[in-house]
Amino acid sequence: MTTKLTELLGIRYPVIQGGMAWIAEAGLAAAVSEAGGVGLIAGGNAPADVIRKEILRARELTDKPFGVNIMLMSEHSADLMQLVCQERVAVVTTGAGSPGKYIESLKAAGVKVIPVVPSVALAKRMERAGADAVIAEGCEAGGHIGETTTMCLVPQIVDAVDIPVIAAGGIADGRGIAAALMLGAEGVQIGTLFLAADECKISQTYKQMLLDAKDTDSIVTGRITGHPVRSIKNRFTRNLLEHERENADPIKFGEMTSGSLKKAVVDGDKDEGSFMAGQIAGLIDKTEPAADQIERIFKEAEGVILGWQRQL
Repeated sequence: MTTKLTELLGIRYPVIQGGMAWIAEAGLAAAVSEAGGVGLIAGGNAPADVIRKEILRARELTDKPFGVNIMLMSEHSADLMQLVCQERVAVVTTGAGSPGKYIESLKAAGVKVIPVVPSVALAKRMERAGADAVIAEGCEAGGHIGETTTMCLVPQIVDAVDIPVIAAGGIADGRGIAAALMLGAEGVQIGTLFLAADECKISQTYKQMLLDAKDTDSIVTGRITGHPVRSIKNRFTRNLLEHERENADPIKFGEMTSGSLKKAVVDGDKDEGSFMAGQIAGLIDKTEPAADQIERIFKEAEGVILGWQRQL
């Protein structure tokens, strides 16, 4: 499947793995890249020396293009930007802010720059700043989200910019890929599905909660902080929502969430962990290697598109 994204990044399938903090490490990123997509190492709030080790480990596992996701709210973001330029990784995706001041140096180092955007205004701003593409992420996604759905956001951004648009949020099978392409996207970013990849080393509790999730089992918390997060419902999310209803102080709210993702990913604390996942979790019912996931969903997408074409 050839699109502007596959041509831009030199990949077989137009899919980027989501840069999920505490989750997207070298093993998962390399597996996705080996399978023909682009795997990402999550910068999260990790210092540069930690991410450097992940980059070197990924290079031991694959010679295919992979990238790093950098959260611009992190205190280490500037150091990570310098690191990816030094290491000349294939691509950088960004979230929680604008990478505008870094784009010139990234492109000088041969790094493709693909910001995640929740709105048309930010997509246009990123195009003017020199971004190579943008990821239009709808509120169906897991983790930090905006307010607009993927179905509404993608075509509006496609119409507003000339650079490639990658659709994200609510995509976990070939039907979702086909829909994204029909909306004008040149590829997709997928996160929640890759939680079920064999190479994804989250706690077994996390994987089982994902496999058991139904269509109504995700919830958004943290709107009072300006950084809403979608995750699977549990006691932790119920407590957060109760505090939000009581007009909790955002600082206190932040203290409540501190360390909660680690509790999910590493500790498997079913009650106090933040099990980030998208609304599409109810569609995921098995674990398998990332290569099998990618091959399966793109075969499905091809079948959907060819079936649609035959009906015309």
